[in-house]
Amino acid sequence: MIDAALQHFIAGAAALGLHYDFLLSGTEVRSWLAGMGTTLLLVVLAIPLSLAAGIAFAAALTSGRPWLAGPVRAYVELTRNTPTLVQLMFAFFALNMLLSRALGGAANNPFSPLFWVVAVTGLHVAAFHAEALRGGIEAVPAPLVEAAQATGFSDLEILRFVTLPLALRTALPALVNNLVNLVKLTTIGSAIAVSEVTYASIMIWTQRDNVLELMIGILLFFGLINLTVSRIGRLIERRLAVPGYGV
Repeated sequence: MIDAALQHFIAGAAALGLHYDFLLSGTEVRSWLAGMGTTLLLVVLAIPLSLAAGIAFAAALTSGRPWLAGPVRAYVELTRNTPTLVQLMFAFFALNMLLSRALGGAANNPFSPLFWVVAVTGLHVAAFHAEALRGGIEAVPAPLVEAAQATGFSDLEILRFVTLPLALRTALPALVNNLVNLVKLTTIGSAIAVSEVTYASIMIWTQRDNVLELMIGILLFFGLINLTVSRIGRLIERRLAVPGYGV
């Protein structure tokens, strides 16, 4: 049944001038599906990294301690103002090479190209998370913070129980938007031969010259992922909504 449906799809696409014959090649299909799996793995690993680092960066930026906020501010500005692809190239071809030398050779280096894609994209988006959360933290009414201080809360407890929960609600739309961008940024992995869906597609279309057909597939694939991310974000936003605030 699946084979028949696939044949009908290929025939129907051919009538529109689209050639999906590669779907009949087991090797190429497995390569393409594996690329989709790698992309999903990058997303699943990079999203929590970006959120955890973003919260840590926002806490440092609003800590009131120059020795803590200063380096984080410098990192945020550098990260936001340089291309993600350049950051990946620097990390993989410079930092990774220095690390390999320090460990006595590439064979002793435990960090794979996939690791560097996750680290660079996750920490890049974390800088944008930090700014969104910083704005949310600074928007918390001062009387709430003063009340928590009067109750005897420490700075860390105020951040954990008062300002951060409210800041998350305020910053959630921006955070979701950042996560959508993160999903798209995983395509830079193709620059260092990480076999995500873009790289797998390039390997196929160099043999078959079916760029348009594969690009349509890539667009639909990322559109589905980001639609899912957006819907989940919207559900969380509604669940965390404070009665009496917002629309």
